Amino acid sequence: MNESEMDHFDRWRESEATAEAMIPLMGRLYREQDVIVYIYGRKLARTSIDILKGHRYARQIIGREINVADSLPILEALADMNLDSAKVDLGKLTTGWLAETQRSLPEYLNDELSSILTGHGRLLAEPTDVVLYGFGRIGRLLARILIDRAGSGAKLRLRAVVLRPQKDNDVEKRASLLRRDSIHGPFEGTVIADVENNRLIANGNPIQLIYAEQPEDIDYTAYGIKNAIIIDNTGAWRDHDGLSRHLAARGASRALLTAPGKGTVKNIIYGVNHGEVTDDDRVLSAASCTTNAIVPPLKVMNDCFGIVGGHVETVHAYTNDQNLTDNFHKKARRGRSAPLNMVITETGAATAVVKALPELAGKLTGNAIRVPVPNVSLAILNLTLERDVTVDDINQVLRDASLSVDLGEQIDYTSSTELVSSDLVGAARTSIVDSQATIADHNRCVLYVWYDNEAGYSYQVVRVVQQLAGLDYPRVP
Repeated sequence: MNESEMDHFDRWRESEATAEAMIPLMGRLYREQDVIVYIYGRKLARTSIDILKGHRYARQIIGREINVADSLPILEALADMNLDSAKVDLGKLTTGWLAETQRSLPEYLNDELSSILTGHGRLLAEPTDVVLYGFGRIGRLLARILIDRAGSGAKLRLRAVVLRPQKDNDVEKRASLLRRDSIHGPFEGTVIADVENNRLIANGNPIQLIYAEQPEDIDYTAYGIKNAIIIDNTGAWRDHDGLSRHLAARGASRALLTAPGKGTVKNIIYGVNHGEVTDDDRVLSAASCTTNAIVPPLKVMNDCFGIVGGHVETVHAYTNDQNLTDNFHKKARRGRSAPLNMVITETGAATAVVKALPELAGKLTGNAIRVPVPNVSLAILNLTLERDVTVDDINQVLRDASLSVDLGEQIDYTSSTELVSSDLVGAARTSIVDSQATIADHNRCVLYVWYDNEAGYSYQVVRVVQQLAGLDYPRVP
């Protein structure tokens, strides 16, 4: 290596060592204080590479990378503070501290974090029991997220999965499906098939497999489960009466559907209308993946510019509902081979928007094209606005929304000119605005919004579950 190459390599090794020193600090904050660390809205996983990538991600927001040497002292100070449960943005704190000229670091942090220095501590004294009714694509991703978030011991505890009557080698096969995924990769941890007790043990979490034909026939208390939130990811029942059958089971307290609800069932888009949930709501819907993707940016656009009308076209990954090869299907075109064709089909997303944003009633139409990719979809929002706008106007408000407390967990923002769908597998935010594709012409505009229709939606479902359990984490600063 020449001298320049050695400089780069030495700087990398130094940065990697600094990032490694941050891992136990983040672990302490998570397990002992229930504090989750972010960089400009992006959660940091506890690996040195992810920490370095998170610090580099700041370039898209503030135009430059954050040096881990600058953020480490902030993190060390946080680990020694008596913080309440919260989501703390290390990127914002570090940037603010570097611009500070008067206060000492303790004074700065005490001022910026005063809202979570109340002494209240953890949000929950005991974990809330959660049951998955069904274990398909969304069910298994929900399981992964819930297991990952059980680390602090005072959050959500996945206690059981309800399945159709048992088949041969069922426990082993369910374990294998949780362990490996062709799209989302291997499970991060260990999964043990406890065949004798019909259980999966994932990262030390025992998950009971319950076999039942009808939801009302189950006695969850027989497995030590009480006041459980039931997440129905089968879609078998979508109205209030059907979903209420879950509440007839002993040990169940609430039911949440992972599909659009019908009739009087509230469709909740977390970040937009989750404030409508009341203590009396026992049955709710988390709407659809597409609705969760388009409602947050539509809200921003309507609030800032006013929407006169528009059309939503979703370019959607194919799903289990379609056929691998041509065969009978009750819906038009969906019987044709999903991996070989683009398939025009209907979507209820444009109509469903009105349940979260009633001010857009009658203003949007929608359609969908299923395309031959197994995951990650794209919503194209063609809008007519109340006033003329520029590309910069639009991108600025959407970028600001991605950093906001209200929608920072839902909207992400990218300025990459090389982004493609596979880059977004596993994306936790439900709307990724592709700023380089934004079009504006007087009062008309076209937005391109990516979303992982599996993972992004599953994270939204978990956010609703957290709210139902009383886990509304404040985001600071």
